[in-house]
Amino acid sequence: MRSLRYGINVTLDGCVHHEAGIAPDEDSMRYWTAEMDRVDAVLYGRVTYQMMESAWRRPTEGGWPDWMSEWDIPFAESIDGKKKYVVSSTLGEVDWNAEFVRGDLREAVERLKREPGEGLSVGGVELPLALADLGLIDEYAFVVHPVIAGHGPTLLAGLRERVELELVERREFRSGAMALLYRPAAA
Repeated sequence: MRSLRYGINVTLDGCVHHEAGIAPDEDSMRYWTAEMDRVDAVLYGRVTYQMMESAWRRPTEGGWPDWMSEWDIPFAESIDGKKKYVVSSTLGEVDWNAEFVRGDLREAVERLKREPGEGLSVGGVELPLALADLGLIDEYAFVVHPVIAGHGPTLLAGLRERVELELVERREFRSGAMALLYRPAAA
């Protein structure tokens, strides 16, 4: 069975908004590239799918955009080629190696987890909250940045029940950010 890992950047005060002042650096991009390389599919809600597509989809003509640094390109290449599953009731169509997840969310994600493969990744804010409430997330990968945002959406805000986690891996970056990998604690 494929595991489902939720990965996201987060500030010290829990903000998970992509514009919270968290600038990617070489260490964090290498980390997220390795995270993307370990899965064969990603699961997104509409907002995250559209945001990731606008940033990381390979242009139809020419090379990668000028704004990308040399350490962004391996991540872009990895995510561009991944299968994507999109949970949305408002999008009319998807492409970028994507298909919709339809029907009951629990059943659909359990079906995806039973499919053969290396692993699944989920990103974003609202969809991971729903999946955590359903007990479907197997691992939580957070890169905690030494930033206090003071505003914005926060990590898993509105979670119905507390989730006990066990730290299984920790890695410090030169910037002072920490990559933390957790699994739900055994009951």
